[in-house]
Amino acid sequence: MSAFDPETWLAPIDQQLWTFIDDHRAMLASCLDGLTEEEARVSLVPSLTTLLGLVKHATFVERVWFDEAVTCRSRAEIGIPDTVDESFLLTDEDTIAAAQAAYAAALADSRANVAGLGLDDIVTGNRRGPLPLRFVLIHVLRELAQHAGHADILREQVLAARDEA
Repeated sequence: MSAFDPETWLAPIDQQLWTFIDDHRAMLASCLDGLTEEEARVSLVPSLTTLLGLVKHATFVERVWFDEAVTCRSRAEIGIPDTVDESFLLTDEDTIAAAQAAYAAALADSRANVAGLGLDDIVTGNRRGPLPLRFVLIHVLRELAQHAGHADILREQVLAARDEA
């Protein structure tokens, strides 16, 4: 189901939220498709944001909001950075294939961790304190939409530079 399928329009709000989240997840997952490793790493803005870094950060987001917040495991236990900025940092081991595989694994874990939870269920592992799953979904949707937009613009610039070369 897509966010623009008529069946989504009348679906319960939790299904609508998950549909929109999944649409943005798919956009981010595909932003590296067809790029070279160099193109995925190119820095076009003063921040740490790159296409590869965005997918790596999206993996971090999934782990923070659907693992740490839900399971109450620490970031060290999960194996993710302690800070947001660190989640964008690239190492020599970060490749397109590795980032896409890590993101796919995080998505599968996210779905498993929230299975059976409702919008009003409270998750207690977030650093801000107890939060309803409803807030988590809205926050994740906002963050994924923002980063999918970043990825769209960066990808357009990368492909334009390829065409100019």
